[in-house]
Amino acid sequence: MAAACLAGTLAAGFQGAMLPASAEALSTGSVIGAVIGGAAAASQANSYIKYYNNTEQGRQEYFQGMKQQYGVNNDSYLNERLSGIMTNLTKAIGSVDSTVYDKPYNYFINNDQSFNAFCAMGHNMSVNSGLFNVITNDDEIAVVLGHEMGHGQKDHPAKGIKRSILPQILASATNNILGDILANTWNNQGITKPMEWEADNLAFEYMTHSPYNPGACAAVWQRVIDKGGDNKNRSFARFMAGGSDHPSHSSRRDNYAKKLTEYSHKHVTVQDGKVQVNGKDFVVPAAGAGMSGAERSYFVAGNLAAAFHNGHNKSAAAVNGDVVMLGAQPIMQCLNGDESAQALADRLNAIK
Repeated sequence: MAAACLAGTLAAGFQGAMLPASAEALSTGSVIGAVIGGAAAASQANSYIKYYNNTEQGRQEYFQGMKQQYGVNNDSYLNERLSGIMTNLTKAIGSVDSTVYDKPYNYFINNDQSFNAFCAMGHNMSVNSGLFNVITNDDEIAVVLGHEMGHGQKDHPAKGIKRSILPQILASATNNILGDILANTWNNQGITKPMEWEADNLAFEYMTHSPYNPGACAAVWQRVIDKGGDNKNRSFARFMAGGSDHPSHSSRRDNYAKKLTEYSHKHVTVQDGKVQVNGKDFVVPAAGAGMSGAERSYFVAGNLAAAFHNGHNKSAAAVNGDVVMLGAQPIMQCLNGDESAQALADRLNAIK
């Protein structure tokens, strides 16, 4: 359904429940009427939220409205990448939350060139084309999408609309309900700080059950900081950002770094671009592959954390070309500016 058609449907449904717009003097009768009207509006709003959030017909109508609103990017390469990531994440989520299969995610790439992605009601997701311009690896894209799917799994989009819109329905004397709902859907308003933290933490859990590097969770926030500073340029990093009361980029990065340490059974830490194993210095990666050294450090830490978590640390570190290995787990590919792979393998054997 086109966005305009969607608007007509919702507006017609809400029209009869709206309070009168005339500026009449308040009386006991008008106050009672306003309360009754507001309650009816809230009930009607809830029925539409349930329809678009939970029924298959409503989900598909909403999804088509989103496509009409934003436009669809049909680039085959990007869509294949997105499909592969969504398939991997769905399997990862399914291993810890089987309800993901009850309401499969709809998703598409839109034409917006800003750095963003969002999950709306009904497990309907859209990824801005601009996201692929800033993030070049699938691991970090998976973090962004895993975060949004975390919102979806906990029904945050619908809860956010109820939180931010229903009080306006009860208090407002206008009938501009649809405009408020669409604005909140597209701009991801009504998502609270606790919701953001919950989605962040779920994204980490999903990543540890996926083929992706869990260190990408901290790395993507380091990339955001490298590109735009710590919450100083929200126009750059609107994804997973929310309102001004939301966590800072550095606090989210550090939360993920702490989770990496926990995942490694306390063996691996990262501080200021330095990766440590058992409290001893292992490596300070150089900048390379389009990343800062600090961003790369989280990928190295993620590989090490996976190795310790899965017991690969019982094997000796070795070298395969320019890659440091710990058992079957690749740890780090050495680039120009890094120490040699052999030197790093020797050091890792000494401290692991």
